[in-house]
Amino acid sequence: MYIERKIDIELLAWRKSSSRKPLLIRGARQVGKSTAVRNLSKQFDHFIEINFDEQPEYQNLFANTSDINDFLEQLAIITQTPIIEGKTLIFLDEIQASLPAISKLRYFYERKPNLHVIAAGSLLEFALSELPSFGVGRVRSLFMYPFSFIEFLGALNEKPLVSLIQQSNSSKPLNTIFHEKLKMYFKKFLIIGGMPQVVQTYVANEDLLEVQRILDDLIIAIQADFVKYKRQIPPTSVKSVFDSVVKQVGTKFKYSNDFTTLTSPVIKQVLDLLEMAGLVHRVTHSSSNGIPIGAETNPKKTKLLIFDTGIYQRILGLDVASLLLKDDIEVVNKGNIAELFVGLELLKSNDCYERTALYYWHREAKNSQAEVDYVIQKEDAIVPIEVKAGTKGAMQSMFLFMDEKKSEWGVRLSLENFTEFDQVRVMPLYAVSNLHRAGIL
Repeated sequence: MYIERKIDIELLAWRKSSSRKPLLIRGARQVGKSTAVRNLSKQFDHFIEINFDEQPEYQNLFANTSDINDFLEQLAIITQTPIIEGKTLIFLDEIQASLPAISKLRYFYERKPNLHVIAAGSLLEFALSELPSFGVGRVRSLFMYPFSFIEFLGALNEKPLVSLIQQSNSSKPLNTIFHEKLKMYFKKFLIIGGMPQVVQTYVANEDLLEVQRILDDLIIAIQADFVKYKRQIPPTSVKSVFDSVVKQVGTKFKYSNDFTTLTSPVIKQVLDLLEMAGLVHRVTHSSSNGIPIGAETNPKKTKLLIFDTGIYQRILGLDVASLLLKDDIEVVNKGNIAELFVGLELLKSNDCYERTALYYWHREAKNSQAEVDYVIQKEDAIVPIEVKAGTKGAMQSMFLFMDEKKSEWGVRLSLENFTEFDQVRVMPLYAVSNLHRAGIL
């Protein structure tokens, strides 16, 4: 059973585009890249799929054949599949295992622009770091993440609820019945997360215990990949840093935490590797004095997010029963899982053709500590966002930010329904994706 994804719309548009380039789908392991391409293949008469991990013999074909026409002729013979422009889709999976194949992508655009070619890989960023200019302007990247909350609702055949979320705002809040239903779905999503295999398992049988077992399997697979990251860094060191990131989600990352033998340069190198693998996302401090927000950042002040709430709660062993049964989810890990959810949703709901950066604001001054969880740019304005895990909580930091930066609006994300007071737009946590929609603020 295939579950529709946001990426499907983009892939169909790419198929029909007259200015199409070879597509490179980038994202962490098992987020659904290959499955989405196979679903797209139904739109073609012919489909060739090459997996360089499982079929390493194809690496020689890419390495030893320089002429693109000779290459395609040989590929058609080997796969016994016609290669016809407009009718054949070529899918190069796990392409990170073949640098020659990555390098050859640009030639499809230059010499066979009407041929549909897609590449993907679970550790693709490692290979691209060795080929920094492999196809600038000739290959288009598309960034893919685990299921968003909106996609999760779609998987549960709750598209009417999706429409209600997208149509709601502070002047048009949701009916209480729908709001309560969405809060329960939201809490379940924190537990389940967005990994496709986990979502499919829940959709099939609604068994949260089985969901936990699948998450355990995925965690083992993730850790098994650590050996592939870099030979001179032991997998145990990668795991140590990864575990520390999980423990420090929602707070400024401290190199001194949890480490007795690793030096700061090694920790930094491992963090870079984890980010390249798509397992960790940075939230960088920005002074936020003007746009673009990224112009005034301080990389020494960084918070780190693990890539999925389901994986997160399972590694930490959070109290799943409390998360489901309590009205105020602040009882769970002091609300950090809510902040994690918001950061990930901001990534997932943005343009998939852009590598999205996340920012927060933090002021360290004597007797005046202040922090805003996220700051985003809406047209020519900077909007502060505070995440409140429950339905209560002061917002002194946000008001301080708004006063200092002369912000017209701030956003509070909580378990409250849509509302508005003073200069604050209140939105439910499950409606984070609305922030990227035009006219929401």
